[in-house]
Amino acid sequence: MKVDLFDFELPQSAIAQHPAQPKDSARLLVVGDQELEDKGVLDLAQLLEPGDILVFNDTKVIPARLTGKRGEAGIEVTLHKRQSLDTWWAFARPAKKLKPGDTVHFSDGFSADVLDKVDGGEVLLKFNVAGEDLMAALETSGIMPLPPYIKRPKDGDRHDLDDYQTVFAREPGAVAAPTAGLHFTERLLKSIEERGILTTRVTLHVGAGTFLPVKVDDTMDHKMHSEWGEITQETADAINQVRRNGGRVVAVGTTSLRLLESAAADDGTLKSFLDETDIFITPGYRFKIVDKLMTNFHLPKSTLFMLVSALAGLDRMKAAYTHAIEDGYRFYSYGDACLLSRQESNQETE
Repeated sequence: MKVDLFDFELPQSAIAQHPAQPKDSARLLVVGDQELEDKGVLDLAQLLEPGDILVFNDTKVIPARLTGKRGEAGIEVTLHKRQSLDTWWAFARPAKKLKPGDTVHFSDGFSADVLDKVDGGEVLLKFNVAGEDLMAALETSGIMPLPPYIKRPKDGDRHDLDDYQTVFAREPGAVAAPTAGLHFTERLLKSIEERGILTTRVTLHVGAGTFLPVKVDDTMDHKMHSEWGEITQETADAINQVRRNGGRVVAVGTTSLRLLESAAADDGTLKSFLDETDIFITPGYRFKIVDKLMTNFHLPKSTLFMLVSALAGLDRMKAAYTHAIEDGYRFYSYGDACLLSRQESNQETE
């Protein structure tokens, strides 16, 4: 499909710079078969049925943005994919100042050697500490890797340490938040439990590649970034049981959806999963397991807007986004959310 089909006009004023306070007070646009409903995130439990299951991503965002020096040259790197306990791929700025063999010093006793460099400003960094020691060094020297459309001072904003982390965050490794999960609070989770809605968790370490623009003219030519994920057998069993009971699988965030669809068999059963996925979902994709998706509002011509268009229909999503813009919904990572239902008419290739 032509990438231009997924374009739309978005005013800069619609891009949220901070989350709603409290987080569960954000708005929720329900995109149904025939109509749009303006709701709030706190209405979520009443929009679902007892026996449905919400699937959260429990990845934890690490302070993956670092500033350092190579000699006298200032360097900024954003880690985006772990290769081993001490080695990460990172986006570097300015990348032209780095070559294999260089060492970047971030703080006293914390540095990394450049092992490799590829097109697009990516470098492979081997740190002088590993594992938990590396995580501790990042906590001390790094800042939260907010997406480029959220403006912050060079040294970050301490409020983002909490704002850009979900209440489910447990497994360190993400360099971007699974933003639909940011809306959830203990108050909201209690209402979900009282309604008889089940919950479970998967892990997908979101990479910075999620923010990379689509630079091709046709979706067939786009190479999707890969991300590491895990679905335990316990989680797979719980979701399969819900489906057997007639309940619906509700993915919280595109990250959860992508992982579920990567691990689903053609017959709609879910298997355990421990691997990388580079699944790229566009209109025409046949969904195997996810019935509903709660997600934020995404960028024009992004892979994520393509995904929601595959689930709910391109025309329906364009109409929903037009309504959201006109009605003052807040967009992107710190913005409002929408609840989408899978449209069976979109299961055939367009």
